[in-house]
Amino acid sequence: MTHRIPYPENHPFSTASWRRISLLCLTVLLLAGVAHGADNTTAAMAPPEVWTLRNAVRFALKNNPDSRMGKNRIEAAQAAITMEKSSFFPRLDLNSRYDQTNNPMYSFGNILNQGVFNNTIDFNNPGRTDSLNMGVRLGYRFFNGGRDLAGLKAAEAQAVSSRMELGAVQAQLAFEVVRAFQLIIQAEELIKAQQAAVDAITASLGVAKARYQEGVLLKADLLDLEVQQAKAREGLSQAKHTLGLSRRIFLSLLGLDDDPVTLDPAQDYIQEAPPSADYEQRYELKSMEALILAAKAKVRQAQGGYYPSLEGYAGYDADKGYVTDGSGDSWQAGVKLQFNLSEGGRTGAEIARASALLAEAQERKRKTELAITLEVRQAEFAAQDAKERLQVTEKSVAQAQESARINRLRFKEGTLLSADLLGVETRLTDARVRRIVAETSQRIAIADLRRALGLPQFPDTSDTVANPQPEKTTATDQP
Repeated sequence: MTHRIPYPENHPFSTASWRRISLLCLTVLLLAGVAHGADNTTAAMAPPEVWTLRNAVRFALKNNPDSRMGKNRIEAAQAAITMEKSSFFPRLDLNSRYDQTNNPMYSFGNILNQGVFNNTIDFNNPGRTDSLNMGVRLGYRFFNGGRDLAGLKAAEAQAVSSRMELGAVQAQLAFEVVRAFQLIIQAEELIKAQQAAVDAITASLGVAKARYQEGVLLKADLLDLEVQQAKAREGLSQAKHTLGLSRRIFLSLLGLDDDPVTLDPAQDYIQEAPPSADYEQRYELKSMEALILAAKAKVRQAQGGYYPSLEGYAGYDADKGYVTDGSGDSWQAGVKLQFNLSEGGRTGAEIARASALLAEAQERKRKTELAITLEVRQAEFAAQDAKERLQVTEKSVAQAQESARINRLRFKEGTLLSADLLGVETRLTDARVRRIVAETSQRIAIADLRRALGLPQFPDTSDTVANPQPEKTTATDQP
């Protein structure tokens, strides 16, 4: 039976003292949280006043939540490596306890530890004793069947995979920023084209009204032009709505809530077409390779269950008794060899499970290779198609502009019907829209091809994914 003695109010272990200590710790934590929040606020990136394609990509790689989450996963993976490395160092523990008891076995042990045994003690009822014990323990695992080393290699490979996953996320993010940037430029150009169509129809409508007042134009022709003007204004309104939506998507990719979007399309917005290259630089493949290494290490770790483990330990204890007014100390040291002869097939099952996960990782890599091959082929076809479409639409715009100029003069002179003029204006607007879309498609296709080949959108904006290979370890744990 163990008895607890209440501490006096001024004792360091009293309830009031613990309350004061808890309040102090809570205050320190709150102050640390405020300081940490201030540091995060200070570290936030300030957006530039004018966005170029290059600084937009650079900003997104730093500020987008997906990119930040990837960096957090890398930090977690690095912490896992540190945890695995701790297995190769000795463990030192400091223990302390105080208790009272009248249990014969424990009381007799306290008497022996405190060096106060005498022949008058009744073994069956040695009485109440107490013990204040202070002890230190040192332990070291010399051999563990290679499981610790395999666990470290698996953690290192997982860290590499996390870095490669971040690279893949940032590569996709950079392409999405490029696409959003180009779509904003496209929307702005479409607004200009639709505005030009509105202005042209409005000018022709003015001529038509004058001719109608003169009695040389039918009311139906005038109404046709007014309908065409309304249609052109509708197209202008839709283009403005598309521009607003494109800007919101752009800000979301940058990790911003609501900021003015002013683009500088004169800088960097036309990227160079990538040279012919393979896709071995894709981060997805490097991530899968690292995962396969981790899976192999997990198999080796499971196989360590068939090997014995050898540990060494040493300890020192000091005991003080206030009831018996005695004290004593002792030490203990030794080694422990442990070998599991049978555990119901657990180790075999762990090896089978790890081997199955390894096979799955290998198949996932093969699937990834097939998917990337398809992406590269699709991106190449899209780039070639966009190039050819742009060449065709440039000729169409030139022809439509000249046709519109001639037919507007004819309509002004009264030698062209309004229906024919409407067809001319519609063809000019369509040609301009197709050219704008073709130009944007070509720039997006180039960016997509760079992404598919594993190339950065801009060499100086690719975020550094350091240490692509597992770190060298100096551990001596061998199978």
